[in-house]
Amino acid sequence: MAVIVSVLFFSGCSTVEVTQFKKSTPRFDFFEYFHGETRGWGMVQNWQGMVTRRFIVDMVGSSTNNGEFLLEEDFYWSDGELEERTWTVVASDDHHFSGTAADVVGTAQGAAYGNALNWQYHMLVDVEGKKWKIHFDDWMFLQNDDILINKLQMSKFGIDVGEITIVFSKNHHREQMK
Repeated sequence: MAVIVSVLFFSGCSTVEVTQFKKSTPRFDFFEYFHGETRGWGMVQNWQGMVTRRFIVDMVGSSTNNGEFLLEEDFYWSDGELEERTWTVVASDDHHFSGTAADVVGTAQGAAYGNALNWQYHMLVDVEGKKWKIHFDDWMFLQNDDILINKLQMSKFGIDVGEITIVFSKNHHREQMK
């Protein structure tokens, strides 16, 4: 019985290292992919897997003269809400970077190898009129030059509270959320 409990416990605690994707192609360059206009279509699921919200996100990325990368995001939620966020992202070397935004607590830390990127951060999220500090384990996987899949696990006090899935496209048509 102890073996079964151990297997179940540790199988749920497995960790994936972004370095394991270093030979995967195509190579994902965060700054190159998000430079200019990008559109994403996404959904939020609660801890039970139920879709609670859908959205379209329009993003514009640009480099500054001081080596920073600005990523402006406009979220169009299916319930009519508009949410805006601007990330400031800086590379520390070929694989590591950090980012800040007004609703991010502290600094997001990330790494990219091969076709994958992972970054970790805490964000203040409005939940029924209260601000919750939620941990994000944010994974991006480049499929080809156009399509990027983004999967974000959200947790509070180490307990999963939901996830977000986004599919990004560089070549998209402007449409409103219906």
